[in-house]
Amino acid sequence: MERLRMGVLGCSGHYFKRVALPLRESLLVEPYAIASRDGAKADKAAASWDFSKAYGSYEALLADDAVDFVYIPLPNHMHLEYIKKSADAGKAILCEKPLGLNAHEAREAADYCAAKGVALMEAFMYRFHPQWRRARALAESFDIGTIKAVHCWFSYTNKDPNNIRNKADFGGGALLDIGCYAVSSARFLIGAEPERVLCLTERDPVFKTDILSSGILDFGGGRRAAFTVGTQAFSMQRVDAYGSDGALTVELPFNMYGDVPGRISVANGVGRRVVETEIADQYLLQFDAFAEALIAKSPMPTPVEDAIANMAALDALALSAASGAWTAVAKA
Repeated sequence: MERLRMGVLGCSGHYFKRVALPLRESLLVEPYAIASRDGAKADKAAASWDFSKAYGSYEALLADDAVDFVYIPLPNHMHLEYIKKSADAGKAILCEKPLGLNAHEAREAADYCAAKGVALMEAFMYRFHPQWRRARALAESFDIGTIKAVHCWFSYTNKDPNNIRNKADFGGGALLDIGCYAVSSARFLIGAEPERVLCLTERDPVFKTDILSSGILDFGGGRRAAFTVGTQAFSMQRVDAYGSDGALTVELPFNMYGDVPGRISVANGVGRRVVETEIADQYLLQFDAFAEALIAKSPMPTPVEDAIANMAALDALALSAASGAWTAVAKA
């Protein structure tokens, strides 16, 4: 079967660091074209990573009829614009999280693509890893009883003033960059949407972005989640879920390696065990799942409504940080 030809908008460091190599193993996706506003940069990337075409503008790539879908790893503030331009060109879209700077933009992107008849999916790769499929199955089977609380810590250190994660106008900051994972994973494990949230942030005096954000999400029914995310803290990540009859820990929840088994620590009344899942690359799984849905003309494996709901919770967290009060999550 002929692989789907992918166009990449931007010479993203994220793409080259985490996505390019796994995609060489894909039987469904061909990295066909790459674009940059710097033509020489696109040419160099194409030569290094086996792209057939290089373009000196994003619009030139979108005009290529051979491109079957586009991957958008551009800065957050550019997502909505290029989702729309991709949809205008009739291209299916896999866009890095978040789809927009707020739930309104995410909804606008979803509605625009629906009107144009093109597929749109947010690229939350972690959900495709077997360790997360297993963690969700453990939660659904009540292996630890009813989940009462989910705790997440996710952090790294980045003080580069030129990095997009440190530019407030680009949608930078801890909450949008990695807080989205904390919110998404809690929603995924609990299987519900938060009703209200509380958030506290610390901002960099120069960047004006949040560098340490902590939040509580109230799901109702005695279920809650808490998280802390930071961009100027020791690099660490972990997710714990506590239930009425046990607990589980996803040891490396988001930046999971592609060459070692996933590990979930589980404790309940029977005993304690470590569940190992098969070795898999979550980026390869995500791109192949997206391509399979396009080929089969089936629904996206992660529905766009999930992206909008996640953004609604993040909007409420940002409002709470500004007001210092509990804030209701608007219906997505």
